[in-house]
Amino acid sequence: MQVIFLPKRKILIWGLITATLILLILWLSLWQQITSVPTITEPIYQGMDTEKQISLTFNVDWGQEFLSEMLDALEKNEAKATFYLTGRWAEKFPNDAMDISRAGHEIGNHGLKHNSPNAMSLEQNRQDIKEAEKIIEQVTGKKTTLFAPASGERNDHVLKAAESLGYTTILWSIDTVDWRRDKSPDQIVSKVVDKAHNGAIVLMHPTEATAKALPGMINELKNEGYKIVPVSKILSDNN
Repeated sequence: MQVIFLPKRKILIWGLITATLILLILWLSLWQQITSVPTITEPIYQGMDTEKQISLTFNVDWGQEFLSEMLDALEKNEAKATFYLTGRWAEKFPNDAMDISRAGHEIGNHGLKHNSPNAMSLEQNRQDIKEAEKIIEQVTGKKTTLFAPASGERNDHVLKAAESLGYTTILWSIDTVDWRRDKSPDQIVSKVVDKAHNGAIVLMHPTEATAKALPGMINELKNEGYKIVPVSKILSDNN
């Protein structure tokens, strides 16, 4: 048997070529994994700033006793808002949910029971959104497409769950913090009017102070040239 001895130089060259090929294969495999990971659509905080429009939004899981006054204020001032309802609230107060719908306001999904979305798995978030959607649609006849996560929580599981169900996740650019008991109507009005900007999304809740603040707030915003529209209107004008 003939034994062939390769020069050390050739062995070194072939070794380098082999190592390079292995590294190239590993790099291509890693690159494929990175590029194949789906990107997560970030939540929307505001609309485009090309139009003088503002959206008033209300997260509703309590406070039904102030809804009638709020709806009256919106109607008298010819303003349409977006109400994000929890499933349990819509189920408990179907007449109030229908009042919102009949008044022509936009209805969004605020989850089932206002649990912490960040504490739930991807599938738990999906079920939470789907169950709320089912109840809201049964009560109002409207299928929700906008999602406002409880407490504004928005980790990857929350955003992926909403996106997988065809939802657009909406947050806000102006937070009135009106859930705090020390907030007066004047403070709420000032917070919104002082921070108003084109495409703003205002976060509010059905509180007594907010109900009393709405007439003055809407009047001042209109005096400054703003048109008050639902969130979907701001989003459609983005396209």
